Amino acid sequence: QVQLVESGGGLVQPGGSLKLSCAASGNIFSIIHMGWHRQAPGKQRELVATITRGGDTNYADSVKGRFTISRDNAKNTVYLQMNSLKPEDTAVYYCNAQKVLSNHWGQGTQVTVSS
Repeated sequence: QVQLVESGGGLVQPGGSLKLSCAASGNIFSIIHMGWHRQAPGKQRELVATITRGGDTNYADSVKGRFTISRDNAKNTVYLQMNSLKPEDTAVYYCNAQKVLSNHWGQGTQVTVSS
């Protein structure tokens, strides 16, 4: 069993920055990759960024160059540094951990970009 706990969401003005954290606990040793997804009201959940245990990263085109995903394997924690935030980035951000045969999700953290 894997538990994922997100933190760091909040209200920020356009152009501002936030850093999200996702702490994984439980049986984390067989996780292939972790990542962040987001879901705006009335919209489907979409992938934001992923990272493997080795540090290989992948980003959605909409956030490339503005967001950075990173990880600290010793702390079993994944981060999402979000810079130059736009109102369209407003969503609930969910942490994801993928194993070979299972997928795990956190509870989500709200990010609101508004003046």
